[in-house]
Amino acid sequence: MFERKLSTHDPRPTSAVSHGVGVAGLIGLTCWVLIARQYGMDGPYSALAACFACGLPMVLWSLLKDKVHLRPSTGIDWSNPNKLKDTFDISLAKLAGLWATWGLIGTIYCIARWYWTGQYQFAMQMMETAAPWLFLLSIPYVLFMDRFAIEPRDGAWHFGQLLTGGKSESDREQVYHHLRAWAVKGFFLAFMISIVPGGFGDLIRVDLDEIIGDPVALARWLIVAMFVVDVQFATVGYLLTMKPLDSHIRTANPYLAGWVAALMCYPPFILMGDNGPLNYHVNTADWTYWLQGRETILAVWGAILVFLTGVYAWATVAFGLRFSNLTHRGILTHGPYSWTKHPAYVAKNIYWWLVSMPFLVTSDSFADSVRNTALMAVVSGVYYWRAKTEEKHLLNDPAYKEYAEWMDRNAPIPRALNWAKRRIGWWPAERDREPDVQPAE
Repeated sequence: MFERKLSTHDPRPTSAVSHGVGVAGLIGLTCWVLIARQYGMDGPYSALAACFACGLPMVLWSLLKDKVHLRPSTGIDWSNPNKLKDTFDISLAKLAGLWATWGLIGTIYCIARWYWTGQYQFAMQMMETAAPWLFLLSIPYVLFMDRFAIEPRDGAWHFGQLLTGGKSESDREQVYHHLRAWAVKGFFLAFMISIVPGGFGDLIRVDLDEIIGDPVALARWLIVAMFVVDVQFATVGYLLTMKPLDSHIRTANPYLAGWVAALMCYPPFILMGDNGPLNYHVNTADWTYWLQGRETILAVWGAILVFLTGVYAWATVAFGLRFSNLTHRGILTHGPYSWTKHPAYVAKNIYWWLVSMPFLVTSDSFADSVRNTALMAVVSGVYYWRAKTEEKHLLNDPAYKEYAEWMDRNAPIPRALNWAKRRIGWWPAERDREPDVQPAE
């Protein structure tokens, strides 16, 4: 009913990222995991090294195979460099804006006490170590890149102008864009680095001989592996926001609702935690508790959970170097994004329902069952809201609008939803029609 043979007159829009980028990163990460398992390197520094092993092959593929540095979207013209003396003053203002931004982020790290407790301590230690090197390396990097930039006066320059007294030349919207982009990177990079060691250590330490005959243990280990893949690729994405890789932040979400919807899903603002108002785990137990003794069902249920986390990880791998919340860094149309516009949200929400089974409670309390189920539904609603706020942001780019319209006409999940909407009169049939295309001469 929902199947449709794709028309040659309605090709899928080109993806900003190729399949090969993610595959290259996955191969590099797998090789490092095998090395780490062989030599028992399960510590936090080995986990960070895995980011390098994942990121380097993606950088090489992007530059050597996809040649992303030559794309017009980078804003770089390598064939026509400016003289250093012509861009030197611009670079100084840009460095002032960049350093001031880093200083602001560092100040927030110092003030916000949660950054110096628990898992965040590791992230802060790494940033303290990296800070002087980033400061020094930013000088030759900015001086060099400004010579090739078609328009070197970017958000950092406008912020620098504002700080150094050039208010008449600064563009307020450019400054806001610059600050939003760095707010995203500062907030989420600290979080990603903080969670890199945990899952990686679990992945390395497990004895495969002990779990290979246990479907539940094997499923749990594979789920950890999928989450490690997701975290590694996401961390690389936040680290490598660079124009030469065409992975820079085009725009950061300008809508307050988008920020609220995203931040409530991450510490310290998370609402779904143990003490949060959306905690749906009161008197619950996971899937293995409710299915114990039913070996076949346990194996099938575990396989479904592995599949869902695999889709979730695949959705991050598909980004290659470009994963980031609340930003536009190029439109993806390949992999799981040719099936639904939000594969990670769909997969993780189904996963949470199947793992936690919030409608079953150990207290035998009907009130607990209803409350947990309702709160789980609200959590899923939050992710639906996140998806809508992200689409509102991305629809400012005609490329995303083209992709969204193509998905409505061709992708399985949007077509199924649109069919259901048509049945109740919420979706006009003409929106599923292919665009008029003139035959080639």
